[in-house]
Amino acid sequence: MSARRRPRSLRTRLLVLIATALVAVCAAMALTTVFVQRAYLLDDLDDRVHDAAARSLGGARLHSGPADDLSFLEDGHPAGMLAARLDSDGDLLAAGVVRQDAAPRALTDAQRTALAGVATDGSTHTATVPDLGTYRITVARSGGIRVLAGLPMDDVQDMISGMVVVEAVVAVAGLAVAGGLCAVVVRRQLRPLGRVAATAAEVSRAPLDRGEVTGIARVPARDTDPASEAGQVGAALNRMIEHVESSDTARRRTEERMRRFLADAGHELRTPLASIAGYAELMNRGTGPVEPLLAWRRVFAESARMTGLVEDLLLLARLDEGRPLHSAEVDMAALVAEAVRHAQTVGGGHDWRLELGPHDTPLVLGDEARLHQVVANLLANARMHTPAGTRVVAVVETGGDRCVVRVRDDGPGIPPALLPTVFDRFTRADTSRARSGPHDGGSGLGLAVVTAIVTAHGGHIEVTSEPGRTEFTVRLPLAAERRYWPDDGRQRRPAGTVATMAGSREASGSVSRPW
Repeated sequence: MSARRRPRSLRTRLLVLIATALVAVCAAMALTTVFVQRAYLLDDLDDRVHDAAARSLGGARLHSGPADDLSFLEDGHPAGMLAARLDSDGDLLAAGVVRQDAAPRALTDAQRTALAGVATDGSTHTATVPDLGTYRITVARSGGIRVLAGLPMDDVQDMISGMVVVEAVVAVAGLAVAGGLCAVVVRRQLRPLGRVAATAAEVSRAPLDRGEVTGIARVPARDTDPASEAGQVGAALNRMIEHVESSDTARRRTEERMRRFLADAGHELRTPLASIAGYAELMNRGTGPVEPLLAWRRVFAESARMTGLVEDLLLLARLDEGRPLHSAEVDMAALVAEAVRHAQTVGGGHDWRLELGPHDTPLVLGDEARLHQVVANLLANARMHTPAGTRVVAVVETGGDRCVVRVRDDGPGIPPALLPTVFDRFTRADTSRARSGPHDGGSGLGLAVVTAIVTAHGGHIEVTSEPGRTEFTVRLPLAAERRYWPDDGRQRRPAGTVATMAGSREASGSVSRPW
């Protein structure tokens, strides 16, 4: 079995291609030069043959001797010239060859036979005469006189042969020099591509399927010049390596977030389950320091807490999948007012305030229940992470094509280290913002749910915080048609009206529209 043929490298293929092209060009140039020069030399020889025939015809008219008289060849004709007299049928009467310093020599029968077939049409023809060589021959006539004249082609053929030899030598030398130069240039130009290939081979050996993908070799900067094809390949390889590293970093970050998410979710679910199991065990025994009614209340509270956590997780999962929400026009002023009323009910220790514009009713296209959850979570976040007596203000206003809802408080603020991750899942404030008491810290999903719902509605949420002022701002796109309450003759509140919901219900006042 024969060994498998090894494929040739790109450099070898390029050199073969260039050498083939150079050979073809040199051969074409040499052949063109030979054909052009040969045509020129033959034209010049034909002119001399016609001149010799004309001179011979003139001499034949002056020497009106016998038909086989070749005396007209004795004056000024070149040596080696053929001459003959022909009859009216084109047959040779007398034929000879001019000699240097001697009388013309008559042709032999074989030589006369070689000339017998020459046409008498006045054009030049090529004929090979035995023992004399190749001639260019023509026949001239005047009246009843016909004369054949021919000149040897040896000089023309020798010149063309010499030209072919010279051009062949020059072509071989030129090909050798050009081939050497091309080999140097190709080698130099492909050297960056070789380094790129070496880098690619090194990358292919890197363990990309395990471990952290960092520190992968890069193509040197000198081999990433976009002005050359090799540089473009090198730059593209570097970009691909950067994409691989960034993708691996994102994958590892996602995996880390998923592990942390599962651990936090498991911890949050384990706590209420442990409480439920403990109280159920006490009720099952029928003895213990805890009364059955209190135990049932704790079981119910822990079940509600766990149910809320699971519902939040399911909502986040649905929003992550991009499932569509219910869509209808929502009056954000009424929705925020209702949420503030509820927050005042469950958090009477805070100073709740509501600020609305006097006339406009910002309408948002979205899911009313989820938007209510957004506001409720922001108010609950302020309630859980600020001490009693903190003022919490909810503001509803319009800005351009957006409905803006702001929830601010004058509590201790969010620690600066926590701000970048405050909207991440299972992010909890430290003790400086957390209230004491069972379960007041929350599950860490409230703001994550807010962010997911606002994003699903095409909105944006942001937070600014410093000691004494924390403000969450939600911007939602307004519905296509903004509506206003009809003028029913009732007095409107001036701009900047503040509805106060102080700690006691008696001082809270009404928050019903219109304002």
